[in-house]
Amino acid sequence: MTQEGAPPRIAVVGHTNTGKTSLLRTLAREPRFGEVDDRPATTRVVEAIDLLDAEGTAMRLFDTPGLEDALSLAAQLHAEMAPGDDPVPHIQRFVDGDHDDGRFEQEARVLRQMLHSDAALYVIDAREPILPKHRAELRLLAECGRPILPLLNFVAAPGAHPDAWHSQLAHSGLHWVRAFDTVVFDLAAEEQVFQALAALLPPHRAGIEGLVAHRRAQRQAQLQAATHAIAALLVDAAALRAVVPQGTEDAPVREGLRTRLRQSEAACTALLLELFAFELGAYQPPTLPLKEGRWHLDLFDPETAKVLSKRGGSGAAAGGAAGMGVDLLSGGLSLGTGTLVGAAVGALFGVGDDLGRAMLDRVRGQHTLMVETETVQILAHRQLQLLAALLQRGHASQHAIALAEDRDALPAIDRLLRRARAHPEWSRLNDPDHASAAAARARDALAAALEASLRQPMLVQEGQRAIHADGGPVQYGPTTEPKPRKRAEHDE
Repeated sequence: MTQEGAPPRIAVVGHTNTGKTSLLRTLAREPRFGEVDDRPATTRVVEAIDLLDAEGTAMRLFDTPGLEDALSLAAQLHAEMAPGDDPVPHIQRFVDGDHDDGRFEQEARVLRQMLHSDAALYVIDAREPILPKHRAELRLLAECGRPILPLLNFVAAPGAHPDAWHSQLAHSGLHWVRAFDTVVFDLAAEEQVFQALAALLPPHRAGIEGLVAHRRAQRQAQLQAATHAIAALLVDAAALRAVVPQGTEDAPVREGLRTRLRQSEAACTALLLELFAFELGAYQPPTLPLKEGRWHLDLFDPETAKVLSKRGGSGAAAGGAAGMGVDLLSGGLSLGTGTLVGAAVGALFGVGDDLGRAMLDRVRGQHTLMVETETVQILAHRQLQLLAALLQRGHASQHAIALAEDRDALPAIDRLLRRARAHPEWSRLNDPDHASAAAARARDALAAALEASLRQPMLVQEGQRAIHADGGPVQYGPTTEPKPRKRAEHDE
């Protein structure tokens, strides 16, 4: 039991291979905690990990070995008890003894931790049928005198039968049951687990509620930081460009654009994974299809005339007035031709249109390379789907995120990106040292649109527990993980 003012101590217990270590990874946001494997009894010692809030440690969780033969141990202990005996002293003597020459060493470690904890989370693989071993485990753990909260794991897996477990647990007097899938993360389900613990541990209610509030605020901060990172990437990509003089080989310039864009996407992806505390290997994006667009324009092309017919007004007049200057740049065309060209440029370039810029480039004897709209849209969809996947990915997941190829229209985002394309000064890839208040406002507006788009049906949303974080069916199959960066071993 904890001292007054100390964080609650929670033992995570259950049969072998029910997902106890996986639960701790997800609750602690630590994908490298402990060892996960499909072999039985992977966890051999008791390990502790802390859940933190703004003040420090809010809860200490203990990962215990799996119970392997609680049925035999319970029978042996009960044979030693007289009717009406308090079971706790019998359990304490067993824990302090030789554990039947080591036969029940795993069970002894679990029971010792139970006696030193405030409560226990009993993790259940909801895919398993209810067997006598489970009833024996629950009875043995309950006799330690600590409140128990059963957690149903793998509830999203095919073949799970949570209703049967609810019924059986009620027969054992356990009416407080929570479902928490360690692979498909659900923030609301996590909060329900903490709220149930707060109800079971009134002295720790305020601290646990503080942890819930801290995590909720942390989640919102993560979402805002992520959408701002994606918005910055997209504005940088949409406004990225390079000017190449006519007759100059542009292959090196194209490759330079590709390199900057790839590096920018990789940096954004790494930041998203870091924000949500996932390893870099959790997502391997496919090669980005880069088609840096070159602005080609024939001033007398029929399509150009069609566009010009829809534009006019003061821009055309101003351009026509500048016709003589254009004529000097147009390679010796007549004054009249220069005036017409000037009117066209004024009509389009005056409103910031890409086509008008292209016309001016042609007059100046140069062309501009930039990232095509399709590529920017692919970037937007990939980063949004990655973020949506991370919002639902449990830290026990062993499968790399795979994104869907289909892309739906994002009109609000597309409108903002089209505006960014007209402002090369907004891209930090063009000038890393240039700080623009207008660019900052554009990134903020785009981040808000991105956050709103996450609520659209096209993306995975929090609360849809039947959908895996990677957008596909839930898959289970643990693999051995590296040892954690920091681990504390306990057996108390």
